[in-house]
Amino acid sequence: MLEGVPLVDVRAAYLAQGGELDAAVARVVGAGGFILGPEVAAFEAAFAGFCGTRRAVGVASGTAAIHLALAALGVGAGDEVVTVAHTFTASAEAIAHAGARPRFVDVEEATGGMDPKALAGAVDGAAAVLPVHLYGLPVDMAAILAVAGDAGAPVVEDAAQAHGATVTTAGGEVRRAGAVGRLAAFSFYPGKNLGAFGDAGAVTTDDDELADRVARLRDHGRTSKYEHAEVGWGERLDALQAAVLRVKLERLEAGNAARARLARRYDEALAGVGDLVPPATVEGRTSARHLHVVRTRHRDQLLAACRAAGVEAGVHYPVPLHLQPAWRHLGHARGDLPVTEAWAAECLSLPLYPELAEAQQDRVIEVVRSFFGQA
Repeated sequence: MLEGVPLVDVRAAYLAQGGELDAAVARVVGAGGFILGPEVAAFEAAFAGFCGTRRAVGVASGTAAIHLALAALGVGAGDEVVTVAHTFTASAEAIAHAGARPRFVDVEEATGGMDPKALAGAVDGAAAVLPVHLYGLPVDMAAILAVAGDAGAPVVEDAAQAHGATVTTAGGEVRRAGAVGRLAAFSFYPGKNLGAFGDAGAVTTDDDELADRVARLRDHGRTSKYEHAEVGWGERLDALQAAVLRVKLERLEAGNAARARLARRYDEALAGVGDLVPPATVEGRTSARHLHVVRTRHRDQLLAACRAAGVEAGVHYPVPLHLQPAWRHLGHARGDLPVTEAWAAECLSLPLYPELAEAQQDRVIEVVRSFFGQA
């Protein structure tokens, strides 16, 4: 009998490159340099090259990446930043860390990402726009950049789930997520497509001045060891995580290709099953397939059936931010963001990661089809 199927398997990801990862960690420990330094600089250069940006600045987490990107733009007290409520709380939390308030808009029915039409009615007066490339699928950046540009609001991509995803720009150029907005924020949380051995993140941009400011702000506003140009934070990427990420970056494209292959197997095997709605595919946007999220009106019952069968399905995210206690002060009520709320009630994440064996995936498919009486 097959063992249970995890939602994500970070141990399997380690075993795929274990020797190289162990060597990288040993190199850093042997050198004795743990804060910034050549390991971080080398990863920053490699990740900027991967994303197609002039610069990448390593920071302590994805939350810090959003916060510092906004702070570098001068976002602060009294400002509002437009974002979505169908996302992890860090998207809005980082706005608050910058001293600003999130202004939530609804998402697209098909993708769950920021709806440019909703943005058009809410962007006036905003200090910035923070679209989230949800589950690995980029938002409609051409439309969002046009709306935000008309309002004079810079766009910061929340690319925490979109390592390697691509977007076709209004000019027809294919660019990776993280290379389209004014700046972008990435998370390297262990379960991400590019995952560290703990918390880590990065800010990408083509603007050297903004990159330099992010680098300064992550390191206490420091310009030299004991000179501080401004008040900053202790949000540096450490050398151990940078070394791990450099090794894992070499396998990212192959891992994303494996995710795409497994996602196609799900789509083919579950087509027409019950009321399942598969993840959207959109011309001009390529998903990094961070999560394989389907929708069904029977989400909670299907989730229970999966777990009873040893399949660790999950929900990303069951309670939208505008209905969370942390954001009650914004004055929202149920019904304010109807598409967001529908996604929160119906979304279900099925196991998907490069090391997922087809036999494991077949087990997931069998459980889902059986639930709908189509085994």
